[in-house]
Amino acid sequence: MKNYLLFDLDGTLTDPKVGICTCVQYALASFGIEEPDLDKLEPFIGPPLKDSFMKFYQMDEAQAEAAIEKYRERFSDKGIFENRLYAGIPEMLRALNSKGMFMAVASSKPTVYVKRILEHFQIAKYFKAVVGSELDGTRTGKDEVVTEALRQLFGDRPVEKDKVYMVGDRCFDVEGAHAMGIEAVGVTYGYGGMEELKEAKADYIVRSVEELQKFLLRGTEEEKKMTTGQRIWQIVLPFLLFFMVRSIVINFATLILVTLGNGSLGAGGAFLFIRNEDGELVGLTGNAVNIVSALGFLGGAVSIFRIAQKTIGRTAEDMKLLHIKEEPPRSYVLLVIAMLGLIFGINFLMIQLGAIEASESYQSVAESQHAAWLPVGILCYGIVTAVSEELLFRGIFYNCFRRYMKLTAAMVMSAALFALYHGNSVQGLYAFVMGCFMVYAYEYFGDFRMPVLIHMISNMLAYAMGYVNIPQAAYWPVCIAGLACGIGSIWLLNREKKVF
Repeated sequence: MKNYLLFDLDGTLTDPKVGICTCVQYALASFGIEEPDLDKLEPFIGPPLKDSFMKFYQMDEAQAEAAIEKYRERFSDKGIFENRLYAGIPEMLRALNSKGMFMAVASSKPTVYVKRILEHFQIAKYFKAVVGSELDGTRTGKDEVVTEALRQLFGDRPVEKDKVYMVGDRCFDVEGAHAMGIEAVGVTYGYGGMEELKEAKADYIVRSVEELQKFLLRGTEEEKKMTTGQRIWQIVLPFLLFFMVRSIVINFATLILVTLGNGSLGAGGAFLFIRNEDGELVGLTGNAVNIVSALGFLGGAVSIFRIAQKTIGRTAEDMKLLHIKEEPPRSYVLLVIAMLGLIFGINFLMIQLGAIEASESYQSVAESQHAAWLPVGILCYGIVTAVSEELLFRGIFYNCFRRYMKLTAAMVMSAALFALYHGNSVQGLYAFVMGCFMVYAYEYFGDFRMPVLIHMISNMLAYAMGYVNIPQAAYWPVCIAGLACGIGSIWLLNREKKVF
């Protein structure tokens, strides 16, 4: 949660179209330019007036300054009040203020006008600082305005850029925020529009005041009021439920199989049962053991499905405000490269370091899993187990943690639990790294299906490696190439968009 908020004025808090465009029309008329269509003057809303007069009407600097004088001649008395607040703005500011947010206005409009407008609409009380341009033509750049607003908000303290959002409707707001190293929230209900904000690489885009309020308040909801005991119970309850039901299903399924095995299953029984020369049941095959295990996971998943559905749905509601922009195909390609690189890189690294051979507990697990026919193992371990574990660890654990922790802490916590759950160092290390990566993909793309798919593919490939004879000479090259591709792709993804 970020608690320092800078708001643009025009197109973000207020709709100034009539006042600004009519005053521009008035200024143009003094130059003999008639522009009866106010809609054509909308590009003047947001950027510095001088730049707009020079850009759209090819004025030189002196002419642009003269046009500004004529603009202000009308604006200072009449145009300034030809303005209105967007619906929901007072309620949003009141809600943000009640949560202890520190707010400022950072506008390209002269400060004296900004203050008059805020006082006119009776919302000045919500802002700790009000910063705009100066009437003498200084501090017109948005980066300069943002800098001064931050200085006034933080005073003598260092500026905590990771706790600040700049909210605005135009590319200039985004560019000014990024120039100062802070994240920008674009609003499409103003005058910039979705495409302009996408092109400017706004970090987040919302489509209404309601969505903006939800976005800025996320993380301050009821979870903040929960006691430590309630938060722990949020995790313990589904954990206990999952493992209790899983154990019951495994025991029940095993009992049924043994009962059937002691009967007559015909020729097909060899797939599930081990018999002696007399045809008596002496044990279950690897296929049966893995199928029973998968049934246990399936039972556990069903038992927590409603809880997972609720937490995933709540997170999806939050995330949709962060992922209005569609990710380009390049991001998906980089994700696949990163995933494959980490899968192969980590597995071959552990082989080369001797970790796999040194872990007896892992050897026991691997022997049991690989005792099944390959398609059975892929189905049980690569699909059923992966989906079930994702419902628990990312669907419930991570989604609970992220509501009252920083995202990085929530990622590490859920990945650590995922690693401990595996019960051995080899799977634990692999699970921790891939757990962090799955959370990264979840947050990056805003889709729970991403960690599920990554988990399934990583389990399938790791499982299939046990059936493939790879020359030892290839171990180090594959390891180094995999880790380089994995880390490099994540770095490239992070350059495009930071999620932590």
